[in-house]
Amino acid sequence: MGFDLTRGEFLADEICYLSLCELARLLRTRQLSAREVMTAHLEQIRRWNPRLNAIVAKLDDESCLALAEEADARAARGEPLGRLHGLPWAFKDLEAATGFPCSRGSPIFRNDRPTTDTILVERLRQAGVVPIGKTNTPEFGMGSQTYNSVYGTTVNPYDLTKTAGGSSGGAAASVASGMLPGADGSDLGGSLRNPGNFNNVVGFRPTVGLVPTAPSPLPFFGFSVKGPIARSVPDAAYLLAAMAGSDPRDPECAPSDPSVFAGNLECSFKGVRVAWCPDLGGLPLDHRVRAILESQRHAFEALGCVIEEAHPDLAAADEVFLTLRAFRTWTHLGPLLAGHRADFKREAIQEIEEGARLSASQVSAAMVNHGQILDTMRRFQDAYPFMLSAVNQVPPFNASSHWPTEIEGVVMQRYIAWMKSTYWISATFRPAISVPAGFTPEGLPVGVQIVGRYRDDLGVLQLANAFENATGVGKRRPPAPA
Repeated sequence: MGFDLTRGEFLADEICYLSLCELARLLRTRQLSAREVMTAHLEQIRRWNPRLNAIVAKLDDESCLALAEEADARAARGEPLGRLHGLPWAFKDLEAATGFPCSRGSPIFRNDRPTTDTILVERLRQAGVVPIGKTNTPEFGMGSQTYNSVYGTTVNPYDLTKTAGGSSGGAAASVASGMLPGADGSDLGGSLRNPGNFNNVVGFRPTVGLVPTAPSPLPFFGFSVKGPIARSVPDAAYLLAAMAGSDPRDPECAPSDPSVFAGNLECSFKGVRVAWCPDLGGLPLDHRVRAILESQRHAFEALGCVIEEAHPDLAAADEVFLTLRAFRTWTHLGPLLAGHRADFKREAIQEIEEGARLSASQVSAAMVNHGQILDTMRRFQDAYPFMLSAVNQVPPFNASSHWPTEIEGVVMQRYIAWMKSTYWISATFRPAISVPAGFTPEGLPVGVQIVGRYRDDLGVLQLANAFENATGVGKRRPPAPA
């Protein structure tokens, strides 16, 4: 349904909860001005951000409006407009963006002012976004709970006592509350999917190599990707069209046609075999999460999917992921530890020191085993093009807790042990999406994770879109602030 422009004036909520695709269309056709859209979002930020602490390092309102007016002037001159023209935007605070600090959630970089943009920021600017700030993230993006000693804790708009997840927690909370029309994020072990799940929005982890990641000290590491967060699957796909596509600065990025993601996502799934594995073959899973997933099994069957209980053997993914993650963390952050130990959180120190203790044989064994995981997944998906599982093994937990210490009586041994349901999938290099699936009796969001074949990002988006249209769970908004 199009936006009704006949009334002449609109409440902030009406503009701020428009679909990103529709909002972008209205801006490009000049039926709404960038200033009008910015004004509405600034009002929403004033209402929500003091409660959520999701947008940080924000420009003052006058500067934001001036940037919006510049976007309107470009449109008035008839200049070519990008697909994201005029949309208010805040980059994740792990992305270097000129004009903004890049703290990475660490006091070490509290005053860092980048002089160049990352490729992702560069592409979003070229697409026409109007940057107004950054979105909060955990220290160095480590852990799926967004808190740090620079900006503090980001909380969940559905329950202000709960976490917004992470590491793209600020991004997801901003989108869920209507403060931003969409957002960028990154995902190593679940950092797009986990906060998407916790905030009743869509978080999409693309296939490794679809969205360029640069600069990077480990250009062929592969586990970390960039991607979109949005309030609907079509909006996420539309954002992906602006983010994806090869770039010579990322040698791992493969040629692709990003325009396919901006097209129609309608597709039949009649007779498609889909593996049903909520706990990936035995991971501890909160009973509330399990109940919601089981209640939605029929929705996929109603789409024509042939649902079969099956799971790939991903047990080796645990050691592979943890070993290579520690190696990466030591490579990235090890040089900082000696001079800034007091500025690191305990979990970061432990992971850096684990990486420092790794031997060459341990790293090489993890790489070999990783190759076997990729082949295991390939053979499994010869039979099952898609698999369905939990995103998070728990619903949103207390924002005062750094991480869940147990699930259904099973003790978690480390700070990311509760998110194996996402980082095991990260190890497969497959595209995976979190789509809203339901709410616990306490009103906390729960999503379903849809995993597709290598480079079948479009197929994942199509199945997610079909499920979203059938259920409508993502339309439930957080309660308005008093």
